[in-house]
Amino acid sequence: MFVLNSKTLSASTFIPKYFIVPPRTSIPPQFSNFKSRTYCKSNQITERGVLFDTGDTFFRHESATGRDLGVLSAALYKQSKGQLRVLDAMCGCGVRSLRYLIQSKADFVLANDANESHRRVILDNLGQVERFEGEQRRWVVTHNEATRVLTDCYLQRDYFDYIDLDSFGSDSSFFLRAAFSSLKLDGLVYATSTDGFSSGGHRPFHSLEAFGAFVRQMPYANELGLRILIGGAVREASVLGYHVTPLFSYYSCHGPVFRVLLQMKKGKLPEKRDYGFICYCNRCGNSQAFSWGKLGQISCPCNNTIKDAASLVVSGPLWTGPLHSGSYIMEMLNLSEQWGWVGEGAGTGLEKLLKQMLEESDPRLPFGYIKLDEVASRAQTNTPSISSITSALHKEGYAASRSHIASNAIKTDCPMAGCIRIAKGLHGC
Repeated sequence: MFVLNSKTLSASTFIPKYFIVPPRTSIPPQFSNFKSRTYCKSNQITERGVLFDTGDTFFRHESATGRDLGVLSAALYKQSKGQLRVLDAMCGCGVRSLRYLIQSKADFVLANDANESHRRVILDNLGQVERFEGEQRRWVVTHNEATRVLTDCYLQRDYFDYIDLDSFGSDSSFFLRAAFSSLKLDGLVYATSTDGFSSGGHRPFHSLEAFGAFVRQMPYANELGLRILIGGAVREASVLGYHVTPLFSYYSCHGPVFRVLLQMKKGKLPEKRDYGFICYCNRCGNSQAFSWGKLGQISCPCNNTIKDAASLVVSGPLWTGPLHSGSYIMEMLNLSEQWGWVGEGAGTGLEKLLKQMLEESDPRLPFGYIKLDEVASRAQTNTPSISSITSALHKEGYAASRSHIASNAIKTDCPMAGCIRIAKGLHGC
């Protein structure tokens, strides 16, 4: 059982003696002209100008965008607060820890991985940044289970600004309470889930166990994956007397991977909790959100009989509010432009993603998305293009945007019947 103490910005650094790294000579990093040292490595990779070795650790090239988002958000925190202490709870080969040091300018990084056989590759990677000693120490490597290292930091009152939980499956949900306990107020937790079975409604009792949400099959399953992760974090933070809000939410199909950046603040959830239940009607295709107080009144306007009511599918409790903060996404986009990560010659992936997230941040847009194939099926027409249907929706005064989660889907406050009517009109029906 955790007992909360007041959190300060001058917590002592908790470093177990048996995990202190031997001193080594290296070149202090400079992000603008960083040059890594040369090693005899078999799996060297360069990511955003940072050279590292993956060794025999589990590593995915496809996760580079998620790492980019983490580095950007950590850098924004450093610029805003003037300091940055990072705990990378499951660091793998140490590439995220290394990038937090070099690119986010972290003052200190605790790189932890439960597998001690990864120690040498982690040390070699982080060794590109001079470690220093005492209060100037930049990094340390430990090998503990994530919950233990987080709890030890809490017990030592060694609080962090930024905690990265890059876990497998739904494991992140089991670390969240310990993470929030060892986090400074206004700090950030970058949480992960790769549990696509739960978000797809295939394991409702497992999602209930892991995230506190009973999830059933709905057409926007991958968005549910983000919402149950956020909802689980909301629940865990509230137990400790805090509330959290997402600054961005990112889905990637490889894995799949669900990542959310959460900011923790002191105090109860606001009156508009954005934590409730989602209802989807298979008959008409519309979705609704219901608060806890409306649980006994869930219905759809299209349902008039008991048989019709059977078409309703309910999932929750989960996060029903915005997935992103528009102003925060804009800050990330501006910083990525300053760093040359977007724009001419930088590739389109990160820029496209951030701009789609910015569109999704429109406060008028509800949860979920509508697949255009479903619209076409209900309208009995060919599938309309995203540009044509969003343009038509905008002309009628509706909010509409692409979804970064599903390539052939839109987010809109227009009901399904309106989308069907517009789709028919686009095809002259």
